[in-house]
Amino acid sequence: MTEGASTADPGHPGSIGILGGTGPQGRGLARRFAAAGYRVVIGSRSAERAAETAQQYAEIGDVSGAVNADAAAADLVIVAVPYDGHAELLTELAPKLASKIVVDCVNRIGFDKHGPYPVPVPAGSSAQEAAELLPDSTVIAAFHHVSSALLDDSDVDKIELDVLVLGEDRQAIGVVCDLAAAIPGARGIYGGRLRNAAQVEAFTANLIAINRRYKAHAGLRITDV
Repeated sequence: MTEGASTADPGHPGSIGILGGTGPQGRGLARRFAAAGYRVVIGSRSAERAAETAQQYAEIGDVSGAVNADAAAADLVIVAVPYDGHAELLTELAPKLASKIVVDCVNRIGFDKHGPYPVPVPAGSSAQEAAELLPDSTVIAAFHHVSSALLDDSDVDKIELDVLVLGEDRQAIGVVCDLAAAIPGARGIYGGRLRNAAQVEAFTANLIAINRRYKAHAGLRITDV
């Protein structure tokens, strides 16, 4: 875990809000966390769209839909919005996200005729940008490399991969590692401080290229741990 002392006592979240939860990654995470017994709030710019999406998972567990501002009231919040709306949304919701664990899984990826490639973020990474915009929150980077297709496939019982979890706070890292382990087959693995998030986010472009080439849903496994 991190070398610094913990600055928060986040505890175990009873509810999870997913900002941008109507997108592929948000829906997939909502499915898995609802199945694990968490109360999930799917957030969106549109309350109607959020409610419609939540209804698709009603038989799995306690899932509701709301505008992003209301989803931000959950105990723990996951940011799964496109990068273009990342800074604006977090700036708007900063007061609501104060004193919470905020998990950022945003990858700034571009595409051209040669395939996917990482696009630099001025702050260093999306997670570092989130930390700058949310000084009163505990920002953790995680869930960048989990296939949304596998997450949201009801026929997939286990997703055999590791989730790299990066941050500055020991207890918050532990909470998010436990959250990753709630996905059957997955593990949460500490991957360093937030300053290491850029290469984790960028590696998503490599995985997309692998998946396109081999028609797969590749993930990561960390050996000897």
